[in-house]
Amino acid sequence: MKMLSIEEELKNNSYPGRGIIIGKTPDGKQAVTAYFIMGRSENSRNRIFVEDGEGIRTQAFDPSKLTDPSLIIYAPVRVLGNKTIVTNGDQTDTIYDGMDRQLTFEQSLRTREFEPDGPNYTPRISGIMHIENGMYNYAMSILKSSNGSPDGCCRYTFAYENPAAGEGHFIHTYLCDGNPLPSFEGEPKLIRMSDDMDEFTDLLWNSLNEENKVSLFVRYIDLESGKYRTRIVNKNQ
Repeated sequence: MKMLSIEEELKNNSYPGRGIIIGKTPDGKQAVTAYFIMGRSENSRNRIFVEDGEGIRTQAFDPSKLTDPSLIIYAPVRVLGNKTIVTNGDQTDTIYDGMDRQLTFEQSLRTREFEPDGPNYTPRISGIMHIENGMYNYAMSILKSSNGSPDGCCRYTFAYENPAAGEGHFIHTYLCDGNPLPSFEGEPKLIRMSDDMDEFTDLLWNSLNEENKVSLFVRYIDLESGKYRTRIVNKNQ
């Protein structure tokens, strides 16, 4: 698979929607994840990321303008022991609860499907990172409608064991802007990672479409100690 530039992928797409990146730094010492949200409506844009324990959650920037919280207020990131869960919806809680009951990542998501927001039927994208004794694996999932029809759900899981240093994968909800919005297609994209968290955060934020970007979360996790550093960028300040 050709390695892509995440900068070019984002700059050339005005509306990838929500996106998850998971990978490993070039020095092989840190696991990386990033999650961003974008919005076209006032309700979607009226959000910020805030830290919540070891994870984060979305909240309304201006509560008086919040109209429908059902698909926009959730915890995108939660930590369960040595596992970090990253998703674009409340399936974060579904995965957390399922894995806490010894279900697998894939089994936990069997109870969910794409979002009920026709005609877009936004895919649910999810990621899981597992770090133990310096070993690191991750997986990504997408649950999407059957070619835009809500009558069927297509389920794809991509697992990456012992990922190579400097490599990461990027999955997002929409191929591009449109009406209705077309769902992401194919495997997660192979992208280059960076050792520098601040540099990577700035690269992602500055590459997202200025009008549509809302919030960005980036976390670097030391593979030996499990200690992590987090950066959050919100357009609404």
